[in-house]
Amino acid sequence: MNTLWRRLFLWLLAALGVFVGGWALVAPREFYDSFPFPPVFGPWVSGDGPFNEHLIRDVGSLYLALAAASAVAALMRRADASVAVGVAWLVFSVPHLVYHLGHLDHLAPIDAIGQPISLAASLVLAIPLCIPPRRERANPATTTEREEAAR
Repeated sequence: MNTLWRRLFLWLLAALGVFVGGWALVAPREFYDSFPFPPVFGPWVSGDGPFNEHLIRDVGSLYLALAAASAVAALMRRADASVAVGVAWLVFSVPHLVYHLGHLDHLAPIDAIGQPISLAASLVLAIPLCIPPRRERANPATTTEREEAAR
């Protein structure tokens, strides 16, 4: 995957992290009561147990941390940074999706379809980031130019 696509995926993940994380951190009760898009979808969080402000704020902080790492990697324009961020999103997103796949019974049918799709979005964006770019054979005359361009 080229740098442009990596940066696009990183910015999309950053936007996702800011949306979810910012809402959960700044307004945890509203997040709990109405996430993600009332009245079309949701609520997805409140049906899964009692309100816990500490837990909601921690999840918000986690999403914002992933968003910050995604933005930094996008600005760095380095494949190794995007690989690290992709792995971090996967470490979070896989168990998150697996949990929710096993707990769809309290959701309306549209939410039972929409929730897994929305949770899988971070996987669809993160998996390609985890694939390191192909290494080209080094040409001694142009190695320095390529190294500088990669920075």
